[in-house]
Amino acid sequence: MTQWLDPVEQRAWQAIVALMTRIPGALDTRLQRESGLTHFEFRVLSLLSEEAGHRLQLSDLAHKANASLSRLSHVVSKLERLGWVRRDTTAGRRGVYAVLTDAGFEKVIEAAPGYVDAVRRLVLDGLTDKQTAQLAVLGESLSDRLNRVLAEDGD
Repeated sequence: MTQWLDPVEQRAWQAIVALMTRIPGALDTRLQRESGLTHFEFRVLSLLSEEAGHRLQLSDLAHKANASLSRLSHVVSKLERLGWVRRDTTAGRRGVYAVLTDAGFEKVIEAAPGYVDAVRRLVLDGLTDKQTAQLAVLGESLSDRLNRVLAEDGD
């Protein structure tokens, strides 16, 4: 028998749904207007920019970006066409790597200030330092739980 959400659980869930649906759209709108990137494209470029040699195996990049390999591959193909990423293989190693090009690194540097401003304006400026720390703990806890449950379910 299903155990329905109590009023506090319902409030919490509705808040999460609102955040999940509104923040990505707002970030996409701002990034596309200012830099010609979607939020996910920026995330991929940003993750590569933080790695030594600006490269990651596609499967590792998909994991870090919280995306399926298929979705990531599609976006990497687009970023390749734009000259911001290239694919590479390393002799003796399995898998294909995504490598950030110099033009891709410049794109991240160009887009980052607008992205950070949007994150601050949409989320962080509305919180105290204590609330931001609590949000970090809650977000990490929820993310860890999600990863465990999805792994158990084979997703």
